[in-house]
Amino acid sequence: MSSGIEYYEDRFQRVYLEHFEPLLAYALRRVAHPEDAADVVAETFLVAWRRRHDIPVDGAARLWLYGVARRVLANHHRGGVRRQRLGERLRGQIAAAVAADPGSEVPERLAVRAALAGLGELDREVLMLTVWEGLQPREVAAVLGVGPAVVRTRLSRARARLRELVGDDLGPPGHVLDVLTAATRKEQR
Repeated sequence: MSSGIEYYEDRFQRVYLEHFEPLLAYALRRVAHPEDAADVVAETFLVAWRRRHDIPVDGAARLWLYGVARRVLANHHRGGVRRQRLGERLRGQIAAAVAADPGSEVPERLAVRAALAGLGELDREVLMLTVWEGLQPREVAAVLGVGPAVVRTRLSRARARLRELVGDDLGPPGHVLDVLTAATRKEQR
């Protein structure tokens, strides 16, 4: 029995040594990047190893390998198209998320962040969850584990304290404060 296994292993090694370079050249001519060709050849020989009993005995092994490589390339190209579409969707979502961040619209964001750092942790979190994440006070309350009335009080104090910390030195009146007091969805009670 072991001689049958050794036969197929030896045969696979001979096929590999004889056809690796032509198969690599075949793949290099069909992909955009050399590392993709290496992946295609590796996957092709993995299939060949798994199906080593199916490799033709006569001189058709090269053609059989090309057929396997062709199917591997088709899978590679389909995967590339899927990755490209996914990448485009993710880039769009990231761009939308970045554009929606009020902090990125404020030229003086470093001063605002420094002022935010001057607030207490709970006040800062209430303010950021309300303004930047767009949560309603009842939603902020659920996130923080406090009552909605506490959130409303903290939010009012945090906005007033932030106005004190930012001051009027940053530019045209209302420029920073408009972002910090952005309207949120009307809370449903």
